[in-house]
Amino acid sequence: MKIIIYVYDGMTMLDAIGPYEVLRYMNDAEVFFVGEKRGEIKADSGFIDFNAKYSIDDIHDADILIIPGSPVAFLKEMKNEKVLSWIRQLDKQTKWTTSVCTGSIILAATGLLSGLKATSHWKIIDLLSDFDAIPTRERVVEQGKYITAAGVSSGVDMALYLTNKIAGDLETKAIQLTIEYDPQPMFNSGNYSSSDKAVIQVANKKLSKDAKKGLGLLGLLKNSKYILKLIK
Repeated sequence: MKIIIYVYDGMTMLDAIGPYEVLRYMNDAEVFFVGEKRGEIKADSGFIDFNAKYSIDDIHDADILIIPGSPVAFLKEMKNEKVLSWIRQLDKQTKWTTSVCTGSIILAATGLLSGLKATSHWKIIDLLSDFDAIPTRERVVEQGKYITAAGVSSGVDMALYLTNKIAGDLETKAIQLTIEYDPQPMFNSGNYSSSDKAVIQVANKKLSKDAKKGLGLLGLLKNSKYILKLIK
């Protein structure tokens, strides 16, 4: 089972590592972290660097493709025609093409989600409609071979969902136990639909601050409707 996780500067690390920690335990799994170019990848936080051992020029087939998200950097990736073309070509070979968080915006930019339901991070989920996808506020959305996950931590849920589709209940339960994934959050505030207004406002401020920092690091112009959506 050849699993490709696309990585890029400014991505959210858990978007990639969460699914990795699940899928690597599947029998016969081979996981490849692939960047546009080989070498160092800088995470969105600025605290962690990551080494991509493979470039998109090295990888021409996959059973599973995972596209992680990011607070801001997805804006560059969704306009990178070399990367989008590679995703389209790889998608012809995949059994499953998946995304986490704003990775679904990158995936939607390829046109592969046109007319399909998809989810993303709650702050920018409406942007999916700009690429003819149908924004759907669910944690994991399956449409044929396309599976999209909501924000950050939902990548673990998506990976378990996918593992169950491939390997069945017993192996999936065993993997869940292996990583001891037994979430028991202190508060019921992890879902946009069930969070109160005050919590959403504070979260928005944190995300806007993070986005502004990312804009500076990536040198993106602050004049597009996409950026305005992120920083407001």
